[in-house]
Amino acid sequence: MDTDTGPALHARFLRGLERSPDAPAFEVGTEAPTYAQTHRRALLWAGALVRAEARTVGVFAGKGSTAYTGILAALYAGAAVVPLRPDFPPDRTRRMLDASEATAVVADRAGAEALPALTAGRDPVDVLAPEGGPGTLVPEPGHALVRPRPVGPGDPAFLLFTSGSTGRPKGVVVTHGGTDHYFRLLDERYDFGPGDVFSQTFDLNFDCALFDMFCAWGAGARLVAVPAPAYRDLPTFLAERRITVWFSTPSAIGLVRRTGRLGAASIPGLRWSFFAGEALQCGDAADWERAAPASALENLYGPTELTVTVTAHRWSADVSPRRAVNGVVPVGAPHPGHELLLLDGDGRPAADEGELCVTGPQLTPGYLDPDDGRDRFLHHDDLVWYRTGDRVRRLEDGELLYLGRLDTQVQVHGWRVELAEVDHALRACPGVEEAATVGVATDSGTELFAFYTGTPTPPAELARGLRRTLPEGVVPRHYRHLDVLPLNSNRKVDRSALTARAGELLARHGRAVPEASAH
Repeated sequence: MDTDTGPALHARFLRGLERSPDAPAFEVGTEAPTYAQTHRRALLWAGALVRAEARTVGVFAGKGSTAYTGILAALYAGAAVVPLRPDFPPDRTRRMLDASEATAVVADRAGAEALPALTAGRDPVDVLAPEGGPGTLVPEPGHALVRPRPVGPGDPAFLLFTSGSTGRPKGVVVTHGGTDHYFRLLDERYDFGPGDVFSQTFDLNFDCALFDMFCAWGAGARLVAVPAPAYRDLPTFLAERRITVWFSTPSAIGLVRRTGRLGAASIPGLRWSFFAGEALQCGDAADWERAAPASALENLYGPTELTVTVTAHRWSADVSPRRAVNGVVPVGAPHPGHELLLLDGDGRPAADEGELCVTGPQLTPGYLDPDDGRDRFLHHDDLVWYRTGDRVRRLEDGELLYLGRLDTQVQVHGWRVELAEVDHALRACPGVEEAATVGVATDSGTELFAFYTGTPTPPAELARGLRRTLPEGVVPRHYRHLDVLPLNSNRKVDRSALTARAGELLARHGRAVPEASAH
């Protein structure tokens, strides 16, 4: 089989197809189609997408056969993939469709049922609905592709939406060239093979989901979607599925610990464990290492704008805690081919500590709306750098230590949350005048605490209002009415004071707050 498709992201699947044609490509519940079956189905669907001249394809489906096959079909058709979730607020999904200019959608049953309301009043989209529902595209065997269409390194592979400070999601372009560089480096660093079984804990709209899918498929390995009930007894689930590669946010460690299932050698089958999306605490890493003693553990870091992850630190019980700041595991050295620039508080280059800026082959070419990149990209030394907003310290050997955020962006269970977006939505709730949301580090990860002025309102009512515009993971769990919001000496809302007060309130009600701050 000719798998020389240049930088194409879908070349990873073709390589897996060559290695493991009759092995399952993925497993979701009772579904476990082989590489060969998934390939044929993706070519069939891709033919319909090509006939519809779709250049951007929304995949409006939860983790399942429709979603995974739909992603491959869109890539085979040479189109950019826009992962969409049927459980997101309709207004948010509509904005993503509009911003991405998607003209076709692959939808599971829930997605197909939700689409008519989303597309009312806008240009129609072609719908491929293999599970049933109102679809307009019917795959025909006579029009199936013989092979995937070629793409160039600058062509978009995925359009991923992150939280935006303007109250609307920001679309990040992830190119085939960026993913090609990324996965080539991962191939050199790790020894994944056909015998591995990868977890998939991330929702498909998270950039870390690409790591799971295309590391597994590039190795000819099996990808296993991890359902929420599995966390009640995660060691048993992992053993039954023979999972060897785990990747999640660090919050999963606390979740398993609370179930009482994170005992010594309770997860013996793992070879690799990866964590990203939040700050990884040394205590959590040590507990996971004790539970999975045969597994190498790595802390990964990288914003979506730098193609999934751009640094890695291999955990060592002897070395890592000594290097940690505030108990946070180092994020490691940058991937080869990338350059770092640190900026001090005045925006000038700094030697060892400051805001992290990165340039290199994994850098996005920009946002779908160029205005979103106005303050995120820096031109320096004839190069374009992405300003991460993260404050780091650089050690002599090039490793980076995470020191905290410079802005009001936080990570909540892997979800990157722009606090200004939550404030914006909260101010739209009836009776709310001013709003300020903060992230508070607790023993179960970062939690959102919203303060507001105006008319006192039951928290359940506020949360219900926010769910109309925000995903569930972005809706604060805690609310507090204030007569006025505290201001600092610059007459700005004093978020530090609010964060401290939120921590006191949570501690008073039995929610322990550790000394180390979380990402």
